[in-house]
Amino acid sequence: MGQHQIELSNLTLAYEDSGQGEAIVLLHGFCGSHEYWDKLIPALSENNRVIVPDLPGHGDSTFPKGNYEMEYMADTLLELLDKLDLEKVTLFGHSLGGYITLAFAEKYEERLNGFSLIHSTAHPDSEEAKEGRDASIAKVKSEGVPALIEGLIPKLFAPENLETHAEDVEKAKEIGKATTEEGAIGMLKAMKNRPDRNHVIKNSKLPALLIAGEKDQVIPPEKTFSVHKETISQALIKGAGHMSMMEKPDLLISEIQDFLKS
Repeated sequence: MGQHQIELSNLTLAYEDSGQGEAIVLLHGFCGSHEYWDKLIPALSENNRVIVPDLPGHGDSTFPKGNYEMEYMADTLLELLDKLDLEKVTLFGHSLGGYITLAFAEKYEERLNGFSLIHSTAHPDSEEAKEGRDASIAKVKSEGVPALIEGLIPKLFAPENLETHAEDVEKAKEIGKATTEEGAIGMLKAMKNRPDRNHVIKNSKLPALLIAGEKDQVIPPEKTFSVHKETISQALIKGAGHMSMMEKPDLLISEIQDFLKS
C-alpha cells in the first residue's frame, strides 16, 4: 500500500493508493481516517485501483481555514481526481463520506461510474440531530476531541460487538483522537447544514449501492434505504452496527465486489 500526500489549492491531502484497474474511492466517516478501510483494501485492490483519502482535518490531511460544506468537500475530491488523471471512479462513502458522495454525485455525475452509501443517508439532519451537532461542537470546544471520541465510538458498533471487537473499538478511538479540532468542528457544522439529497439518488442514471447495518444505532436501515428503483441495489449487513468495515469486513467486501462486477 502506498501512502501519499498531495498539495491541493488550499490544503494538503493525504491518501492511500493501492492496486491497479478501474479506480474506486473509499471515503471514511466523521473522525475516521483511511485506516477505517484497512481490512478491505487488500481484497479490493486485487482487481481495482483503490484510492483512500484522509478527509480534510482528519488523519494526515490539513484543514483549511473557514467553514466548509459538503459541496466544498466534493470540490476537493474533484481536484484530487484531476491531479491523479482519473476520468471516472466508483465512489463509496461511509457515513459522513456518504454525504460527500451525494454532494459529488449531484455536482459531478459525469465523473462517476457509480456510487455507494455505506451506513449513510440522503436525508438531512432532523432538528434533534442538529441540536446534537451543536452539543458536540460545544464539547470539542470545552473538552477537546478525545472527550467527544470516548462517547462517540462505542455507539458506532453493534452492542454485542463491543467486546468481541474490542481491538477495533480501540483502533477507532485512536484514529478519532487524531482528528484536529478544526476538522471535527468544521465537519459537524457541514453535517448539520447539509440539505436533503434524496433527489440525487432518485434522478441519477448511475448504478447505486445502499448498504446498511442491521444493528446500526446511528443511521437505521430505513434511513439508508430511502429511494427504491431499478438502478439501486440494497444490502443489509447482518450483525453490524455503523462500522461494518471493522465489524463484518468479509460481508462488506462481498457486497462491494458484487456491485463492481455488475
